[in-house]
Amino acid sequence: MVQQSEYIWFDGELVPWEQANVHVLTHALHYGTGVFEGIRAYECTDGSSEVFRLKEHMVRLLDSAKILGIKVPYSLEELVQATDETLKANKLKGAYVRPLVFVGDGAMGVHPGNNPIRVCIATWPWGAYLGDEALEKGIRVRCSSYTRHHVNVMMTKAKACGNYVNSVLAKTEAVADGYDEAILLDTTGHVAEGSGENIFMVKDEVLYTPHLSQVLGGLTRDSVIQLASDLGYEVREMAIGRDMLYTADEVFFTGTAAELTPIREIDRRQVGEGKAGDVTKALQTEFFKILKGENEDYEHWLHRYSVD
Repeated sequence: MVQQSEYIWFDGELVPWEQANVHVLTHALHYGTGVFEGIRAYECTDGSSEVFRLKEHMVRLLDSAKILGIKVPYSLEELVQATDETLKANKLKGAYVRPLVFVGDGAMGVHPGNNPIRVCIATWPWGAYLGDEALEKGIRVRCSSYTRHHVNVMMTKAKACGNYVNSVLAKTEAVADGYDEAILLDTTGHVAEGSGENIFMVKDEVLYTPHLSQVLGGLTRDSVIQLASDLGYEVREMAIGRDMLYTADEVFFTGTAAELTPIREIDRRQVGEGKAGDVTKALQTEFFKILKGENEDYEHWLHRYSVD
């Protein structure tokens, strides 16, 4: 359950959580005409707070809206400032941040007409998406019977609300079958991503991940690629077959919500030693140091804010 905060930023002003409502004939509710982001804020070791790669996330939000033909009535700078305002109003030193841009009510039909564009930013406390133990012990996943969208069926580079029905089906199927998460294959049969995460595998200390053309480019994915390279690991972007995952030494998910979560089992096959491997642990350790503000080399990824 979402832990309720006091305020949500909605169309330019802070409103009480329970008053951030929309009409039942909101266009996005019926047709999925909206875009969103998932962003994390962390309390740092020194007591300060930061939002991880906030500007880049908001750039992607605006890009997603452009792909869908949605004209956002706020600038990048205004969205960044609104995030600060919301975190401060809710007195959150660490939080999950959910910006949402969507087509409001008015015309009802597939064409949105001149319906208003609504924008909100919600923030609330949130722990590990796949469970605290998952970061150490790893999770069980299955390859889904659902295929990830083809690039000319849905706009796969947009983090669009409607796209995620595909993810909901895959995740629901996986959980119903006793797994924690799903891996979706693309229309060529190669590994694409999780229902809300990017995926990496490790073989002989080399990292492999699906090429950017096959997936939604995650900010955490990009961060891990840069971090791994800085730590001296080779990273290869390439087409990955599911059989390659079965014989990998390590496999892990990355994402804003999932952070860096190891996978211990795929389709009832144990991955490596059945727990977080050495490369995964090394990346986890350094990644969380960055998130906690303990590595000045990556300070440019941190958007500092204060709730005092």
